Amino acid sequence: MFTIEAPAKINLTLEVLGKRPDGYHEIRSVIQTLNFSDTMQFGPSEDVQVKSNMPGWEVEQSLVLKAVKLLQETTGCTKGTTIKISKRIPLMSGLGGDSSDAAAVLRGLNRLWELGLSLQKLKEMAQELGSDVSFFFCGGTALMAGRGEKITSLAPVPHQWVILIIPNVPRLEGKTKRLYSMLQPSHYTDGKITDNFMSTIKSTSQVPYSLIFNTFENVVFTKGADLTNYRDHILKLGAPHVHLAGSGPALFAMMPDKSQAEDLLNRLKKQGMEAYLTETKNGL
Repeated sequence: MFTIEAPAKINLTLEVLGKRPDGYHEIRSVIQTLNFSDTMQFGPSEDVQVKSNMPGWEVEQSLVLKAVKLLQETTGCTKGTTIKISKRIPLMSGLGGDSSDAAAVLRGLNRLWELGLSLQKLKEMAQELGSDVSFFFCGGTALMAGRGEKITSLAPVPHQWVILIIPNVPRLEGKTKRLYSMLQPSHYTDGKITDNFMSTIKSTSQVPYSLIFNTFENVVFTKGADLTNYRDHILKLGAPHVHLAGSGPALFAMMPDKSQAEDLLNRLKKQGMEAYLTETKNGL
């Protein structure tokens, strides 16, 4: 029996450059893992058993079971496993929990079943499960390009405390696809925001908060929308900035000072919000 951590992520930039001929969208994004993880415990078994402590989580709807089946089909392995998942990452929140869990399954079962698959092979399999799954084989700070499958590791961003806020709004099936469909050509950018973000960190060794960008904010932060109201309220409580995590609905704010971050967290919780304090994480 052994344990693997499956960390959450946020997008520090998320630009959509346009729609591709294959129907996907071309993106350019700086992505960052957090010290906020699901914990996955792997053990041997005659069959496949997956258990989770989170109410509402269904293995049939997750990438976890798909990752198990993909490994079995690809390698012909007939061994079983018991996977116990202690989930902290909220479901369908934009924090990458399902993708991270899937990557952990590929890594964990490669070890448990002694398959000997190379990292490159595992990454190729990850791309079959989802565009961002392969990122969770490197973690830390990375540039994501293409439809999300092209991952380039970057120098770590300067350490930041991160406040995650999970708005009490309905979770929508297929929300990422829906948000992409809502984008207009005017929401497409040329990748320079991401390039400027990376070059600013390199030259100043500081996180350029003004360059944190997520093009989905163009379609979720509309007048009167629930997420807009949440964002505005969090700003009134003293957050220096508030951004959408991936396709949401999770929101986040970053700051270098822990005491200030803890103060904001306490104010959010006093307002009855689901909020967590975490930090940027280098690697997995």
